[in-house]
Amino acid sequence: MSKIWKLYPDRSGNRERLSEALGIHPIVAQLLVNRGIEDTREARDFLQANLAALHDPFEMKDMDRAVARINQAVRDREKVLVYGDYDVDGVLSSVILNRLLTALGLEVVHHIPHRMREGYGLNHDIAESARAQDVNLMITIDCGITARAEVETIQANGIDVIVIDHHEPPEDGVPPAAAVIDPKRADCSYPFKELASVGLALKLVQALRSDLVEDVLDLVAVGTVADVVPLRGENRILVKNGLQRVNATPNAGLRALLANAKLTKKRITPFHVGFILGPRINAAGRMGSAHTSLDLFLSQEDSLAGEIAKELESHNQDRQKMQNNIISEAMAIVEEQVNFKDEKVIVLKKEGWHKGVLGIVASRLTDRYYRPSIVISTREGIGTASCRSIDGFHIHNALSACQDMLVTFGGHEGAAGLTIKEEFIETFRTMINEVAAKTLELKKLTPTLAIDCEIPLASIDEALVQTIDELQPYGEGNPSPVFCTRGVEVKSYPQIMGKGTLKFWVQQGEKAISAIGFGMERFAGLISPGGRVDLAYEMAIDDWNKAPQAQLRLKDIRPSE
Repeated sequence: MSKIWKLYPDRSGNRERLSEALGIHPIVAQLLVNRGIEDTREARDFLQANLAALHDPFEMKDMDRAVARINQAVRDREKVLVYGDYDVDGVLSSVILNRLLTALGLEVVHHIPHRMREGYGLNHDIAESARAQDVNLMITIDCGITARAEVETIQANGIDVIVIDHHEPPEDGVPPAAAVIDPKRADCSYPFKELASVGLALKLVQALRSDLVEDVLDLVAVGTVADVVPLRGENRILVKNGLQRVNATPNAGLRALLANAKLTKKRITPFHVGFILGPRINAAGRMGSAHTSLDLFLSQEDSLAGEIAKELESHNQDRQKMQNNIISEAMAIVEEQVNFKDEKVIVLKKEGWHKGVLGIVASRLTDRYYRPSIVISTREGIGTASCRSIDGFHIHNALSACQDMLVTFGGHEGAAGLTIKEEFIETFRTMINEVAAKTLELKKLTPTLAIDCEIPLASIDEALVQTIDELQPYGEGNPSPVFCTRGVEVKSYPQIMGKGTLKFWVQQGEKAISAIGFGMERFAGLISPGGRVDLAYEMAIDDWNKAPQAQLRLKDIRPSE
């Protein structure tokens, strides 16, 4: 699908001011301005990403109450149940809380709900289970903010609850727990609202045992990246510092995972987390019980951790096979049944699709067709769905407009989940497309490629690539910088490499440079020696079996006008 190139407006005055004030390259200054960072102090903090800039945890609403209740548990030698979630953020948050609470001398037990049997979040049955285990205090992490009735049931059984969650609170307020830590609650004045649950767990560590902060930074970084929260503010500080510690991790489970994925001693980036480590951690929760992943990170012995890492690898391979089969089925249904003239939102359903991969399938459909996608698996009259959206369509708000059709729903702007009675699915399909017809303009159904600035090839060298690298780590809220150069001359025939990769050389003036496009074989017809093309690209260093040199990592190719 062709993309609309959207260049950021020229803000040369702000760029030059930042460049001069901080002594940084003008292109780096331009990239900061493009990301809304125009204040000199904010720009310096962004580039330095210093741990000392983390906010006081006691600025968080109810942090004092949570600390007081945990200290009471320490004095009274109480048993604590940590109730987590089955994704990377939930699992690693549980591990961080275990590290903290055991360091305080507490006995800790864990529960992560089974995705297929229990579903997301708190359930009423946990009250009886906790009481049977002589639990006095339950801490929910990455869930609980909408579980008013469940919290009431648990506390009615004599068990205090601390809720730690980063999701949007319900309109009727937070649950009546002993403490509710969520920076998104309306009465919380904490200055940074976008922490993942691992970040919130770290704030509790800061408040109770600040000496342990650096011990868990690697896990915080992995969980933050995997949860796709904006890598700005405190998240940037945590991820930049945490990823640097991954290869020296004290956690046996993470060491085993790195070894199994052949990443030991490599510089770990958000790419490795998002596409290699994260899927392996998630695989247990998708295919069975997330307690397997929890056990990995709680393991103390390298040999045991190695065995569990192998088990996760097996789960991940099974997940990939199942996922690919369902994606093929889903795309066949789209091609056969979806009328894109009338339907801006893809709504698919099928009996028995594995619920653990619905989110991945929805993401693939959205990537392929650039439409919001809702993929529903039905069983015994109930549909469970994952939803993924595109820029300009707030999927949680859209579901709110259809809530009369739904049993439950939750999520945020880009992703959500829901349950629905099967008899209402067709009505829901009509209703959500009516919402989309009112709010989603046709032009927003064409993907846009944001381009930071247009530059000549002559300005690109290894030094510039390394200078721009100061903005790492890239991810949500801080995308990898994209540049464009127009009218470059093609100097070689395209070379087609593995997995549809396209490689060729281009020149502008005296500057020649190689360009590579992963999965861009379809553009080969535009590439012929002597022809001229416009390129959109990221800069990188190519050091494969040769001396390092700058290279263009292509994002889009267009014939020059």
